[in-house]
Amino acid sequence: MASSAIASSSTPFINKKDVGLSAFSSQPSFSVQTARKRVSKKIVSVMSPQQTERKPATTGSVKTGMTMTEKIFAKASEKPEVSPGDNVWVNVDVLMTHDVCGPGSIGIFKKEFGQNAKVWDREKLVIIPDHYIFTTDERANRNVDILRDFCTEQNIKYFYDIKDLGNFRANPDYKGVCHVALAQEGHCRPGEVLLGTDSHTCTAGAFGQFATGIGNTDAGFVLGTGKILLKVPPTLRFVMDGEMPDYLLAKDLILQIIGEISVAGATYKAMEFVGSTVESLTMEERMTLCNMVVEAGGKNGIIPADKTTYDYLEGRTSVPYEPVYSDGGARYLKEYRFDVSKLEPLVAKPHSPDNRALARECKDVKIDRVYIGSCTGGKTEDFMAAAKVFLASGKKVKVPTFLVPATQKVWMDVYSLPVPGSGGKTCSQIFEEAGCDTPASPSCGACLGGPKDTYARMNEAQVCVSTTNRNFPGRMGHKEGQIYLASPYTAAASALTGYVTDPREFLQ
Repeated sequence: MASSAIASSSTPFINKKDVGLSAFSSQPSFSVQTARKRVSKKIVSVMSPQQTERKPATTGSVKTGMTMTEKIFAKASEKPEVSPGDNVWVNVDVLMTHDVCGPGSIGIFKKEFGQNAKVWDREKLVIIPDHYIFTTDERANRNVDILRDFCTEQNIKYFYDIKDLGNFRANPDYKGVCHVALAQEGHCRPGEVLLGTDSHTCTAGAFGQFATGIGNTDAGFVLGTGKILLKVPPTLRFVMDGEMPDYLLAKDLILQIIGEISVAGATYKAMEFVGSTVESLTMEERMTLCNMVVEAGGKNGIIPADKTTYDYLEGRTSVPYEPVYSDGGARYLKEYRFDVSKLEPLVAKPHSPDNRALARECKDVKIDRVYIGSCTGGKTEDFMAAAKVFLASGKKVKVPTFLVPATQKVWMDVYSLPVPGSGGKTCSQIFEEAGCDTPASPSCGACLGGPKDTYARMNEAQVCVSTTNRNFPGRMGHKEGQIYLASPYTAAASALTGYVTDPREFLQ
């Protein structure tokens, strides 16, 4: 079904350099001209203009083709059609918040709607502690307490709580990283609107839905009303074709795109991904692709739902959903095409996600550590990919290699699923043989830095190859740290050599 989302060759593309936003309007444009007339003081006669018979239209109303994102906006705002630039009130299907932004959002909700106010729908709010969990920092711990008190007060159905910080497995409700947990627990569905108080909420666009991050003030309003005022974004279309080489992952694809258009290239724009390569990706790889659209400034990323999507959702949700697909005549701001078969493993050098370079060009960069984890690179398939490199090399790592599974389910997969071609060995066994650190408790870990006692936090200036999403100064803890963003393949290869390393050194 994904192929139906790909526009035909006759699809009109509008370049932002050639036209203004008004070019997207479905309304006819016209100008009103005024003229000065000399009026006689003496009125001689008044004549009405000659009337001609007007025949009724026979073609009916003309509708403009819409993109996937525009269709979701139209449906959620209960309008027949929308155009980029329109400001519309949108009905929200799911609102997610976590321990960093949840307390602030709750505070605004209570201030504006009243201390005894009830949320608009207790079953559409998903609260996931995940950022600063395994720490002795009292303020971080208090944030989780605030979430718990609020969920008890509001009888929130989906609160993934954690009480025993000493043993995460003693908390069956605890999940871990919100963006991965949202998918695993069935909260991501095609055609819906999912908002979250986290910039990487765009990850869920992999399911063919509109998903984006919002601030605490907006979240407080959504808590009380279930609505939000949004501007319809124009859409950039990324067509990715060609067979994916065995040494590439979706992280390489999104680093290629960000390097191409820059960290501001998609500012307040939808990024729609189509093509045979995208169709071949698993759901977790599609999540990686959509996860980093915000690093290009994107409002949202989106991929047409297909059999891969439906198979993933089977057994995860009983909520009915309605997929949408871009019309053949949908108008795009710009189109980018990539032959994926010709791409090479990439990294983003410090200190920006668009500081793209070939991994092989950085082979002389000595590193101090490797970090595999986060919403971008801490999923089951990410650890499988890293294990594949370690297995192929048969060597031990030369620098500390930290492993932080995104969720409790991922952690269990690391310890239970056999790695293909390993003779039945699990990721955890392969990691142990390679000399990696023991997989840590599932959370966002050191991706955002966090309190001083956060596992794997950079508390001194070091060079790190990481599967995370941002490499700004101070991002993983130390303001003078240097972070090279990479795929799990490249991260694992670099761990084995102690230098930034092209994974083809071990995978070919």
